[in-house]
Amino acid sequence: MRFGLIAGEKSGDNLGAGLIAAIRDQFTDVVFEGIGGPAMLAQGFRSLAPMEPLSVMGFVEPLARLPQLLKIKRTVQTHFINHPPDAFIGIDAPDFNLLVEAVLRDKNIPVVHYVSPSVWAYREKRIHKIKQAVDLMLTLFPFETGIYQQHGIAVKCVGHPLADAIGSEDGKTAARTLLGLAGAENILTLMPGSRAGEIQRLAPTFIAAARQSLQQNPELVFIIPCASSARKQQIAAMLKNTESDKFVLLDGQAQVAISAADMVVLASGTATLEAMLLKRPMVVCYRIAALTYLFASRMIKIPHFALPNLLAGKQLVPEYIQDRVTVPNLLAEINKFFANPASSDDLLAEFEVIHKSIRLNANRQAADAVLKFVGALESDSQS
Repeated sequence: MRFGLIAGEKSGDNLGAGLIAAIRDQFTDVVFEGIGGPAMLAQGFRSLAPMEPLSVMGFVEPLARLPQLLKIKRTVQTHFINHPPDAFIGIDAPDFNLLVEAVLRDKNIPVVHYVSPSVWAYREKRIHKIKQAVDLMLTLFPFETGIYQQHGIAVKCVGHPLADAIGSEDGKTAARTLLGLAGAENILTLMPGSRAGEIQRLAPTFIAAARQSLQQNPELVFIIPCASSARKQQIAAMLKNTESDKFVLLDGQAQVAISAADMVVLASGTATLEAMLLKRPMVVCYRIAALTYLFASRMIKIPHFALPNLLAGKQLVPEYIQDRVTVPNLLAEINKFFANPASSDDLLAEFEVIHKSIRLNANRQAADAVLKFVGALESDSQS
């Protein structure tokens, strides 16, 4: 068998690697090629183009990379049209993948899309383009399936691999020991994002709020996991003239940093899922380019954007967007928590309920759905 895959960023790369491994557990003679990152390459994936140019967000930001993105699109389309796979699997990156998928499906190549675009949140009319481009949608969360069922698109919720990988035990003591912070009384982890633009928009506010919180909580220590050496240098430059013993920069180790924390202040994204699964109270922030927000804010139709709140169907954790991401707002949340940490007990119990609802053996579920789709396993109805 041959499968084409395109992942656009680290989270998609991890999903792709898990899917590849789960398919290979059942069929060894399989070729996987397209666009992927280091996790997929480690599974024997053949990449036709670099993944990094696809790691761009928003409506406006991709314009700067448009010529490069169009060239990559032509390259992969031509390859898969000339060498048709048993199925093409677009992993997240909907603005890029749906364009590729529409072309390939028009050439009678079966198409799976893994990770639902946020059609339930904004730009709902995209569902019609999705129906033209996708044969089977695999979602990570149960609340995402309804809109596809309404429009007659085959859909299956497979759960999230992180929910399978992260257990229910509390790893705070082990994480602090690993980081050499066993003696720290209170730890706050700051996660302003993995992209340069995210960090530029959020990190100064996070750091300023952290510094001010020391006036009320002088024993606090702050951990900042950094996605790469470049991001670490970017954050270190923002920490000049800051008490070096109060801010600890890590190379990666995001889950360790969350586990070690009493509380997390973070950018909206996959890290919020990790914080929820690791049972840590959090404050979620989202700030994007002003022009992108101008477009998006007119189309958003949901009351919350933080993933724990979406999964719960109500506000569980504080969330701040755009101009509401301010030092006073974050400082108030930090001080409120450390004044009464036990107040989060009910929140953590709700996190555990959600965790169980999405612990579905996701990699195997996704692999089985793909293999049934191409007829390699006995099929059942997609639901």
